[in-house]
Formats: sequence, structure tokens, C-alpha cells
Amino acid sequence: MTRDHPDGEDIASCVSRALANYFQHLDGEQPVAVYNMVIRSVERPMLEVVLKQAGGNQTLAAEILGINRNTLRKKLVDHKLIA
Repeated sequence: MTRDHPDGEDIASCVSRALANYFQHLDGEQPVAVYNMVIRSVERPMLEVVLKQAGGNQTLAAEILGINRNTLRKKLVDHKLIA
């Protein structure tokens, strides 16, 4: 299910705009590891927002995300959102 942002801009458009801005401001530098940069940039805030929406309940957050709870815990540790 796709949900648009209140101002009409969806997540994909936000990412596209941010990437265009990133490439525009490289000042001749060669981009490196763009995939990992984007995933790391998007994943952490997504986890934070979903976990907050779930009231800190990791099982519910995992359901909302459509991933296994153990996968969620690993990602939370990777992003230093839990110890």
C-alpha cells in the first residue's frame, strides 16, 4: 500500500530528490557505495519511527515492517538503537 505525504510527495520522490542533490554537489568527486549510503540513511529513521509508532513493542514493530522480530533486533543493534 502506498501512502502519499500530506504535501503530495511520496517517499520515493524524497529519495530521488535527495540523490539528485547528492550527485549535484559531488564537485567532481566519484560517488562510492551509494546503495549502502541510501539504505543506511533511510533504514535508521524508518526503524525509529516504526518503533515509536509501535510504542516500543518490537514484535508489533516487526509486524508493521513485515520482517522477522530477530531481524528487527539485529537492525536495531546495528543502528545502535538498542544495546
